Amino acid sequence: MMKSRRRPEVPKTVLARLRKACLALPETREEQAWTGTRWRIRKETFAHVLMIADGWPPAYARVAGTDGPACVLTFQSLGPRVDPETFSRAPYFRPLWRPDIVGRILDSDVDCADIAKLLTASYCLLAPKKLVEAVRAGQAADHKTRSQRKKRQ
Repeated sequence: MMKSRRRPEVPKTVLARLRKACLALPETREEQAWTGTRWRIRKETFAHVLMIADGWPPAYARVAGTDGPACVLTFQSLGPRVDPETFSRAPYFRPLWRPDIVGRILDSDVDCADIAKLLTASYCLLAPKKLVEAVRAGQAADHKTRSQRKKRQ
């Protein structure tokens, strides 16, 4: 009988940051994926985080260009069509199995605010129109509140 190898888990701090950004979006649910964790809007996955270690999973290791250990995030994007240059070089990578997703290695230099924006954009590409409008209305209100705070300072 072959023992299964224990795979490394996504660091708790990374998972907590992604969870906070994803679950702030309406009707999002989190679930365990075949490996790692994914966030969904209805039946669509808009974000998936996992660890690459010892070249596993091989498809991810190949496209990310690393045998690991590395924490990677995939998300829905128009980016490759809009900006193929940025989304084709490190820390980004292009999964071959779906042309409409992008991957990103989450290293220590990652900007959490940038990741939150990518996750929100990914969600908005898949969510029903009424939920997208709610997200955009919330973003506009947040922007207005920040502008008012700056004026008072």
